[in-house]
Amino acid sequence: MTERHTNETFSFVESEHAVLDLWKLENVFQKSLEQTANCAPYIFYDGPPFATGLPHHGHLVASTIKDVIPRYWTMKGRYVQRRFGWDFHGLPIEHEIDKSLGMSSTEAVEKLGIKGYNDECRAIVQRYTNDWEKTITRMGRWVDFENDYKTMDPWFMESVWWVVKQLWDKDLIYPGVKVVPFSTALGTVLSNFEATSNYQDVQDPAITVLFKLIEQDAYMAAWTTTPWTLPSNLALCVGADIDYVKMHDNDLNAFHASRRQRP
Repeated sequence: MTERHTNETFSFVESEHAVLDLWKLENVFQKSLEQTANCAPYIFYDGPPFATGLPHHGHLVASTIKDVIPRYWTMKGRYVQRRFGWDFHGLPIEHEIDKSLGMSSTEAVEKLGIKGYNDECRAIVQRYTNDWEKTITRMGRWVDFENDYKTMDPWFMESVWWVVKQLWDKDLIYPGVKVVPFSTALGTVLSNFEATSNYQDVQDPAITVLFKLIEQDAYMAAWTTTPWTLPSNLALCVGADIDYVKMHDNDLNAFHASRRQRP
């Protein structure tokens, strides 16, 4: 076998664009659906992204997985529809409208009117759809944007209520009690995602304080993240079933005790 040396460098970017252009020219994705149209379907449920922001690296990772699995089953001879969807419900869109209109209370929404508020929300939902389509297409994922679904469409909401009705008829819906975060400003409960969307790591002013034991030349070490409460502190609680260790501090030349750390 003869070695061949060349000064040319392989460009992954150019190769990717060449493949994407070929797929588009030959309409490969649509043809794959036509070839498997009469085959057994493989149902693929794609959780739709919020339409209020641009795609980020987290979406790219998830989209890669959502592309690999349908491709696999298509190659196995199954019919896999891949309709793209948009989540237009929930607080993210309302938050965008509140910022743009300078509103911060339910009274402001009521003053504008529910219809007017809904119209404002509906007007911004298509703002980033073109950017999403460019990104999804560029990464090589096959999805159907022409027949996409939107959670705000009446037929979609009706289908959700139909599912709820089926569950109700089968006695699969029951009342229960659960502690959930509630927004007093919005007047509604929050999902876990919404409750932690503004979560931040902060530095606590934690300190360790030595409390002098009565009639003993020793101290009890206590840790607190609220040092401003120490001036009003009257007592120190200890646990009857907690193991403590007594040690000598050479720097202080005194004994102090603290809770034993368990491995």
